[in-house]
Amino acid sequence: MGKITLITGGARSGKSSYALERAEAVSKKRFFIATCPSLDEEMNSRVTRHKKERAGRGWQTFEEERDISQVVRKRLPVEPGVVLLDCITLWVNNILFAAEAAHLETTDKVIRGASEAFIAEMVSSPHRFFVVTNEVGLGIVPENRLARLYRDLVGTANQTLGRAADEVVLVSCGIPLVLKEG
Repeated sequence: MGKITLITGGARSGKSSYALERAEAVSKKRFFIATCPSLDEEMNSRVTRHKKERAGRGWQTFEEERDISQVVRKRLPVEPGVVLLDCITLWVNNILFAAEAAHLETTDKVIRGASEAFIAEMVSSPHRFFVVTNEVGLGIVPENRLARLYRDLVGTANQTLGRAADEVVLVSCGIPLVLKEG
């Protein structure tokens, strides 16, 4: 059964590096699920930087913007290993913007359901999971409807994943703070 560690924190808090180090200590069979879309040159530079950080360290990368459950169910090998998903925040963003483009509504129920489906796949998997997300609820209330909806949806995903996770770690200033021990 898959064990889940949720790692959260603010932007540039050190959470991705922490997750990478923790995951690499678990297994030599390493699988990375990247949710980042290619939007512009700046984002492409970030993706390239992250790929270079993992290069030569035994990571097999799966790029999937929205259907992360499908990656766990159909694309990961059956032999146990470690899986690092980075990140839930972009995953929610991708779902929200795909729905907006199709003139569909993304609700807490939609994100909770997608999060629960992902959790079900992780729990039934033989792999050890590290899932990275951002804590977006500590700042000011955004001034526009879409930004407020995004913040709320990320909060829903984080709460759903946090309740199911065996361990939850908040990284602040590069220092991990264990919120839930598994």
